[in-house]
Amino acid sequence: MVNVSYHSARVQGRVNRQLYKAVLAQIASFPIQTTRKVPISVYTFSCERDLPEQVASIRSFLSHVGIPDTFTVISDGSYTASSCNLLCRIHPCVEVIPLKKLLITDLPQCVSDYARLHPMGKKLAALMSIPVNGTTIYTDSDILFFPGGTDLINLADSNTKYSFYLPDCSVSVDERIIYDDREKSNPVNGGFIVFRHKLDWSFAIERLAKLQEIPSYFTEQTIVHLTMHHNQGMPLCSEQYVLNVDDQFIYPDRFAGKNIALRHYVNDVRHKFWMNVGL
Repeated sequence: MVNVSYHSARVQGRVNRQLYKAVLAQIASFPIQTTRKVPISVYTFSCERDLPEQVASIRSFLSHVGIPDTFTVISDGSYTASSCNLLCRIHPCVEVIPLKKLLITDLPQCVSDYARLHPMGKKLAALMSIPVNGTTIYTDSDILFFPGGTDLINLADSNTKYSFYLPDCSVSVDERIIYDDREKSNPVNGGFIVFRHKLDWSFAIERLAKLQEIPSYFTEQTIVHLTMHHNQGMPLCSEQYVLNVDDQFIYPDRFAGKNIALRHYVNDVRHKFWMNVGL
């Protein structure tokens, strides 16, 4: 039997995205209806293909969390000059920089090699190069922020020394760099990180360097998972910081609402992203 609710939601998502994309230039110029400033620096890594998602994600952060010190879009190299200008029109705090401008000079060779072979290698290189001076956030472009996102201000103002990660709803790892099944516990999603200090990546990078085969899509997330746990990273509350696909096959979004901070709309539920986008 055809799941009408599921397919209707996917069609609705595609239509909403097309409509949003058609007026993207105008949307980028709409004024943000908040002046609240937050002591946070934000970084995101994206590409030309994801420009509509990136615009919607940035605007949702500014509207529901506040105006950060900077909101830096790290381009994988595919953004056109017009797209960079469009992103910067969203708000003066937004800047777009090429990945090569961000990269640290002592990036491990195995990470540089991974970055040449795979887009997720570029993301890993970006994560390792993000400067951390005070509370710093990394967010994927397929994340929407909601009114509960003001909780991030509390994290920024707190005295905790621990970095925070978004708990994953499944174990999605590269088994080749997992040496013990116990290391799979408390899976980390690499789409959202709250840095309180520079992370020590050496533990996980040693495993990447020993990998004889070509790194894959989930190699990056596995490196992040191992690194966060090696640095005693803390999980964010999964009821406020949502990564859940339990509503994949029904029409409504069961998790979006004013009480959550964010939802990561991973591939299985990406269409629901476009059922919750405001201006």
